[in-house]
Amino acid sequence: MRRALTIAGSDSGGGAGIQADLKTFAAYGVYGASALTAITAQNTIAVSAVHVLPGALVRAQIDAVLGDIGADAVKTGMLGSVEVVRAVVDALRAHRPPVVVVDPVMIAKSGNTLLDTDAVAAVREWLLPCADVLTPNAPEAAALTGHEVHSVATAREAALRLHALGPKAVLVKGGHLPGGEVVDILYDGHHIHELRSARIASTHTHGTGCTLASAIAAGLARGAGLEAAVIDARAYVAGAIAHAPRLGRGHGPLDHGWRTRAAAAPAL
Repeated sequence: MRRALTIAGSDSGGGAGIQADLKTFAAYGVYGASALTAITAQNTIAVSAVHVLPGALVRAQIDAVLGDIGADAVKTGMLGSVEVVRAVVDALRAHRPPVVVVDPVMIAKSGNTLLDTDAVAAVREWLLPCADVLTPNAPEAAALTGHEVHSVATAREAALRLHALGPKAVLVKGGHLPGGEVVDILYDGHHIHELRSARIASTHTHGTGCTLASAIAAGLARGAGLEAAVIDARAYVAGAIAHAPRLGRGHGPLDHGWRTRAAAAPAL
């Protein structure tokens, strides 16, 4: 059985972070393990409390998993502090997992900041060179490059700039960009691909970034090529938004199990 490790924060509402990652791994038939970086008190409306765990404890969790169970892919999400970024980078360099997908989580869907300025610099300088795939949205790409990302053209430029910082491939997500289509920019170091899909009008999009990165990691863990893994992950997220259970009064969670139920539904 293929294995994936998520290194991320906990979302008490179950829509993002560790919870979304493990649900996504399960949907892909991949065994999911986790290393918790932070505990958050949050729901669909706001993040009301955050407790970042000590770097040594994060490192111990990663060592415990990779030293025994192992992982065909590792996905990182919310890291929270310079100390945690350093611990994660040291662990990745020590264990050298086959695939590392980095989702540079900085801001929650509610608008709460999840990564301070010093930690952003640490992600840029230390973590990005460890990434096989980097998956920033437009605001995260802007923060990491120092250049505004407000169009498909500037997203293409950001992908090139980010690739120069060390990741093997970059996916700049276009959900924050204007237009009736969502245009994601995938740069594999050789070619730029514009991946287009119809925008789904919904407020139930909490955890889309976590879910997309985890789906890419799961696809790569199962042996898919980069472009195929990204295309399938985008389709999975689109379906999860379309089938969202419409929970909460704010940005609601996705339906991570929609494919499983669709496959199991009896023919009428």
